[in-house]
Amino acid sequence: MPKLNQIIAVEKSVKSRSFQELTETHQQLQKPTLMAGISRTYRPKDEEGEQLPPESTRVQLKAEDIVRRTAQIMGNLFDVTATKDWANTEARADVVVGERVLLAGAPVSYLLFLEKQLVDLNTFIRKLPVLDASETWQFDPSADAYATEPVQTVRTKKIPRNHVKAEATDKHPAQVEVYYEDVSVGYWRTLKFSGALPAARVNELTDRVQKLQQAVKFAREEANALEAPDQKVGEKIFAYLLE
Repeated sequence: MPKLNQIIAVEKSVKSRSFQELTETHQQLQKPTLMAGISRTYRPKDEEGEQLPPESTRVQLKAEDIVRRTAQIMGNLFDVTATKDWANTEARADVVVGERVLLAGAPVSYLLFLEKQLVDLNTFIRKLPVLDASETWQFDPSADAYATEPVQTVRTKKIPRNHVKAEATDKHPAQVEVYYEDVSVGYWRTLKFSGALPAARVNELTDRVQKLQQAVKFAREEANALEAPDQKVGEKIFAYLLE
C-alpha cells in the first residue's frame, strides 16, 4: 500500500501526462478525415472496357475508441487524486516545539497552509526596525517607548560687542568694529524616543518562528507518511457515464 507522500509525488506527473494525452485525443477528433472510410469498385459497361482497380480508405479513428481511451486516462487521474484526498482526510500530526505541543492532530491541509504563512511571517520579522546600536536604550513606561539617557547641551546666543580699533580725536571719530560673542544663556535636556525593537528581541522572534517552521515541516512529513489505500473511483464514474 503506497504512502500519502508517494501519492503526492506522482500526482503532478499523472496530471501532466493526462493533460498531454487528452490534448492529443482532442486534436485527433479535429481531423474528421481520420474517421472517414470508403470502398469503391469499378465495372466497365462492357467486357472490352477499361478495367480499373478498386479504391478503398480504411477508418483510422473511431469515436468510441477515443471515448474509451479518454475514460482510461481520466479514470487514472480520478483514482490518484481520490487516493490523495481520501488519505488527506485522515492525515494528521502534532506540531511540537521542544517538549511543547502547540497543535494536536493538525490536518495535513492546515499544515501546508501554516507552512506557507510562516515563510511570510519570517520575512516580516526580519524587516522589523531595530534600535540604533550607537545609543543606550531603556524602556520608558510613561512614554510607552524606548528612551535614551538624557543628554544636556548648552544653548548659546550671539551677543554683539564693540571693539575700539582707534580712539576718537578732535579730528576723527573713534573707529569701532562690531563683533559677536557666543554667550551661554541656557541648557537643553534631550531624550530620544523610539518605537523600534532591541536587536536581541528581533533575533529572539526570528529564532522562534524558524523553530516553528521546522516543527511544522516535521509534522507535515509525519502526516504524509500515512498509508493511502487505493481509491478506485474512476471505474465507477465512467461505468455510469458510458453505460
